Parts: sequence; C-alpha cells; structure tokens
Amino acid sequence: MSQITELLKSVNLSELVGKINAIEQQLQSPNATSDITKYTALNIEYNQLIHLRNVTESLHNIDNQRKQAEELLSDPTMGEMAIIELADLDKQATSLVLELEDLTLPKFDDDEKGAILEFRAGTGGTEAALFAEEAYRMYLRYANSQGWQVEEIDVSYQSEGGFKEATFAVRSPGAFGALRFEAGVHRVQRVPKTEAAGRIHTSAASLAILPIIEAKEVKINPEDIRIDVYRSSGPGGQSVNTTDSAVRITHLPTGIVVTCQDGKSQHKNKDKAMEVLVAKLYHIDRENTASRSKDLRSAAIKDGDRSAKIRTFNFPQGRITDHRIKKSWFNISEVLEGDMSDIVKAVNKQLRQNPELEASEDE
Repeated sequence: MSQITELLKSVNLSELVGKINAIEQQLQSPNATSDITKYTALNIEYNQLIHLRNVTESLHNIDNQRKQAEELLSDPTMGEMAIIELADLDKQATSLVLELEDLTLPKFDDDEKGAILEFRAGTGGTEAALFAEEAYRMYLRYANSQGWQVEEIDVSYQSEGGFKEATFAVRSPGAFGALRFEAGVHRVQRVPKTEAAGRIHTSAASLAILPIIEAKEVKINPEDIRIDVYRSSGPGGQSVNTTDSAVRITHLPTGIVVTCQDGKSQHKNKDKAMEVLVAKLYHIDRENTASRSKDLRSAAIKDGDRSAKIRTFNFPQGRITDHRIKKSWFNISEVLEGDMSDIVKAVNKQLRQNPELEASEDE
C-alpha cells in the first residue's frame, strides 16, 4: 500500500516525540495545576499526541513488514506465504490509515473546548418549529451516544407545537471541534401532518454552535447587562414552577438576549445564561477578527432563510444532503434517532481540508 508510505511522510516522528516530551515536562512542573484551564488543554493535547505517535509507529512497523514480504514474492518457496502475509498486513493497515488521516487533519482554534448548541426555528411557521425540536433531540441523542456530558439550558416553546428556540451544552472537551461544522441552516422538505392536499412544504431551522468559554476570557461591564427574572413556562405557555427562577439577561450594547429556565434554581439559571452570553460575545469578537484577517472559517449562520442552507432533509426521497461537500445519505430515520457519526465525520474531514467551502444557494 503506497498510501501508507505517502501518509507517513506527513508525520515527522522525531518532531512529534519532541513535542510530547516538552508537554510532559510542563505537566510535571510543580505549578502545573495553578492554571486549570491551561493544564486541561495541555492534557488533551498530550493524549492526542501520544495517540498520534502510537498510530504512526504501528503504521511504520506495518510498512517495514510489507517491504520485507514484497521481497519474498518472487521466491518460489516463500511467495505464497508472502501473499497471505501482505493481505493480513493490508487488513491491519486499513483502519490505522483512516485513523491517521483523522489525527493529521488541520486543527482550528477552540477545538478542545466544550460546545453550546442553539437551535432556532426559521422560515416555515409551525413546521419549522417542529423541525427545530426534532433537530434538537437528534443532536441531543447523538451527544449522548458519544458519551459526552450534556446539560440542557433553555427551551422556548411555540404555541402550536415545536420549539421557537432551544439550547443545550456539551461539557466534554473536544465537543466543539467535533461539531463546529454542524452550524448553519438545516432545511426540511416533507408533507406536514396538517397538509390535507399532500403538498411538500419546505421549512428551515438554524443551528449555532459556540465554544464554551471561561468568563475571564471575555470582559463584560456589569453596567452593560440587564437581568430579569420570571416564572418558567412550558408548552402552551403554562407555568412549570411556582417561583421566579427563570432568568433573562440582556446585553445592552449588542442587544443579545439570553434566557435560561431549565432548573429551579435562579442562581444556577443565571450562571448558565451568563455562560451562553459569554460564548456569544466571544463568538462575535472572533467573527470580527476572522472577517478582518481572513484566517478563520466563519461559523456564523445567516437568519434562518432557506437559501442559506448547509443541509437538506428530503423526506419524500429519504435523503439527507450536505450541500457543502455534495454528499447524500439515505437513512433519515436512523439519523433522527441520533445515528449521525457518518455525517459528522465526513463533513468535519472535508471542511477541515477545505475550509473555504461555504453554504450553497438553493438547488
């Protein structure tokens, strides 16, 4: 497999070992834990580099064994055995090659952080709100299937059914890196249950994905925010508890409004709402930097308009299409149940290699 040799050229093993040793020294420093954020990030990087080294060394060994086996192919007594050995080595190499390709993909800022996922119904009325709820639950199931630590933050219900807006956090390191390219407008094409004539409707829901940021990374003037408390409400607007535990924070300079009514503790809801506000302000700052420097791929979504789509769920055809990488899958039912690994990994790989790809216009 010439692919192994070519792929191994992308990894400088001696340089990799040097990085591992340097981080090891930092982690063993007496004051290593004085900055927990930095310490956690170093640990994540260290484990990733160790994994990369192990996979690279395994592939080097396989590559060397293949070369030895190939030399025996012309031997009349050993040739048949060499063919069997090469087949076995190629089988071992297949999964390692895919793993090394993933490990050597370009890294982007904040990949190691947790993530906040914010869903919003877009164009399409009740059908859009229903799809926003389906998308929310789909990603929630996917996060749980990955063993990530998930915490629901807020849900704003639409009176006829579905979600106006909904937010949850994935507090596991690396979740933002895994999900960052899921941000955008997701379009759905199907016949609504209320459609008597059987016509296909097109609706949309948007998904924003933000890295979880420590409050100290963003300076917020206390005079720039207004905090309101109110009683939590559920579907149809009914009250779900008897105390004013829900919190609404308004950032006056930007007009950003964040709400949290998931828990019964006003204090905890305030902390969660502030966390989302910090993430949004950080995101705005990074987007401004990106637009100036052109260095980073903008993860900003549009306004829920159907034309700004990244992905379409076409129910009549049983097809899911990601328009950035021009690839389709035909397992909508399984994906809605959270079986999204193939899609998430394919998009992540393509857009890390080609970050200039943008959301397409209508087909």
